[in-house]
Amino acid sequence: MASRSKDKRQKIIRAATKVFARHGFYHSKVSEIAREAEVADGTIYLYFKNKDDLLISIFEESMDQFLTLTRNEIEKETDPLAKLRRFVRLHMTMMEKNPRLAEVIQVELRQSSKFLKEYKNVKFLEYLQVVAEVIAEGQRQGVIHKEVSPAVFKRMLFGALDELALQWVLSKRRYSLADVAGQVTDIFLQGIEVTPSSRGVALASEVPPQA
Repeated sequence: MASRSKDKRQKIIRAATKVFARHGFYHSKVSEIAREAEVADGTIYLYFKNKDDLLISIFEESMDQFLTLTRNEIEKETDPLAKLRRFVRLHMTMMEKNPRLAEVIQVELRQSSKFLKEYKNVKFLEYLQVVAEVIAEGQRQGVIHKEVSPAVFKRMLFGALDELALQWVLSKRRYSLADVAGQVTDIFLQGIEVTPSSRGVALASEVPPQA
């Protein structure tokens, strides 16, 4: 029974993603979602409080999947800079492979006052923390400048990815997000990486002057 209930919930979420992407959040009706999911209208309310709750659930489900995938993938890398590259590529690839989901997250989610004002965005904070932990790891290994603030960097990186994904959706996917992933990481990493020529300077600055 639990498995069947979970399957039906997932089916409703997939249906809602299609309907929201097709008609927009405000213009979508619960009855349309029910029809797409091939369930009775009342069944929707057995799993979700209202349309806003359904929209937020789409976001949470996608973030859960992304976080699980990302943590598994970046653990395969030992170099923090390689971890960041893989993180960015995964973010962009996920958006590009799921255009309906991308439209809902990038455009429709911003239409929900409940999401913007009331929702405690725990999953998003977990997402940011993954980036912050990689930056801190790179600083411990001496490959990322210690002056870089993980708290600032994680939001800067997300802001760049979010803006590119939004423009990709609004421009009707005229360019490849996967193709720009490398450009994004190059721009960011060239600013934070301790290069071979600067490593000696950085290390020298940490050595106290001799009496």
